[in-house]
Amino acid sequence: MHSPLTRHFAVRRHSLIKALTQAFVAVSALCSLSANAAEPVKSSLSPNATAIELALYTGPDRQARLIEAAKKEGVLTVYHVYPALTEMMAAFTKKYGIKTKAWRAGSEAVLQRVTTEAKGNKFEVDIVQNNAPENEAAYREKLLQEVRSNYHQDLIPQAVPAHKEWVGITVDVWTAAYNTNKIKKEDLPKTYNDLLNPKWKGELGIEANNHAWFGSLMTQLGEDKGLALFNNIVATNGISVRKGHSLLTMLVSSGEVPLALTVYSWNPEQIKAKGAPVEGLALQPLIAQPSTIAMLKKSPNPHAALLFYEFMLSDGQKLLSDVSFIPTSKKIDNPFSNTTLKYIDPGTALDMQNKWVKMYEDAVTKKAK
Repeated sequence: MHSPLTRHFAVRRHSLIKALTQAFVAVSALCSLSANAAEPVKSSLSPNATAIELALYTGPDRQARLIEAAKKEGVLTVYHVYPALTEMMAAFTKKYGIKTKAWRAGSEAVLQRVTTEAKGNKFEVDIVQNNAPENEAAYREKLLQEVRSNYHQDLIPQAVPAHKEWVGITVDVWTAAYNTNKIKKEDLPKTYNDLLNPKWKGELGIEANNHAWFGSLMTQLGEDKGLALFNNIVATNGISVRKGHSLLTMLVSSGEVPLALTVYSWNPEQIKAKGAPVEGLALQPLIAQPSTIAMLKKSPNPHAALLFYEFMLSDGQKLLSDVSFIPTSKKIDNPFSNTTLKYIDPGTALDMQNKWVKMYEDAVTKKAK
């Protein structure tokens, strides 16, 4: 039988445990509220909300508000790499009546212009379309605006980085391409090792700036083994180095370069549709990276920029698929839906750039014949 004093301490202990439990629950709830406070309010937003607030807002009236404000701005400026983006911009104008202005160049030139203009306090561009590593570099320079979209859930994971300051609209898959009049299907190489065969002497071509592809490929093959292989391929059979994936594909179609090792999967498909004697060839491992769009933090037409962003993740996905690009939407089938792709990490590509450029030059481009 317990004494009154023992029962007293038992009651006190029970009360203390109960109080501690209640305090823990209260603190947990407070922490949860604090964490959620960092998220935008999804159910409502002030009528006078800024474009930046709208960029982080995913409520049901977002699209209507974007359309209204974007039409008042009336114009959108895009710097881009893809030739086909002009078609997307035309479709955007047709749907919303918003005029578009464009400037197109190579990936390095687009990045350089965006950064140079920002340093000079010149803010003319609203949206930049570029490869993932280049837009990752713009993110590191703090030039881009975080955007949250309900369409993000439809995209492959590689298209939506944690910082959400760019988003993948397509996947660039590096494949080979061959001239069907020059090379029989049964004679095609099945692996990179097959390119050591002397029958490929004078037949091979490669793009000049594919150091990220090459560095990633070396990682997959094993750096020492991969470098030895490509040194031997170049020494045995030579390789023609050309600048530009589209140019290289055109040279395949003309027969000047019977077999190109690095074009984008959409290059041969697009000119094959016009009757060119070209086919793509998937040599494993297949290296890929997203092509991306980003809204500039100091966009002069931010509502139009956001509306175009949403357009490219909705209507634009089907439009891009229709012209042989690989959309990032999981809702649209593509030729690589059931194929293993090795994605280049954009941050790694930036950090390894100097090493990969040197590797590519030493093993391939400087030794090209």
